Amino acid sequence: VVGGDLQSGSAAFRVAALLPVAESFRFAIDLRTHTSGLAAPQLLFSHWEVINIDPFWQPRTEEEYLHWGEKWDGVNRAKAYVDMVRARKGLATDRQLVLHAEKQRTLSKKK
Repeated sequence: VVGGDLQSGSAAFRVAALLPVAESFRFAIDLRTHTSGLAAPQLLFSHWEVINIDPFWQPRTEEEYLHWGEKWDGVNRAKAYVDMVRARKGLATDRQLVLHAEKQRTLSKKK
């Protein structure tokens, strides 16, 4: 949120915020759902910003292994955006769909 002000002569409140494009696809629907239709979004392009994070980063040097371990458990924002776009477009992602396959069962009774 960058700023906000009360509109003069009305009860409307205006909020200015920066929202990444990758996170804005369901923004209008979510905003109206959470405010029971009382809020109206207006999106304007502001600027480009490069994310200086490698989305496919893995520890390679011994110092990185000692510091981060085998896998980094933090959230990689660039990787999250890549995965969101791939999922929206129906492309393959690294997410595992079935976590515990031995717990899966069918409920149909075939004789």
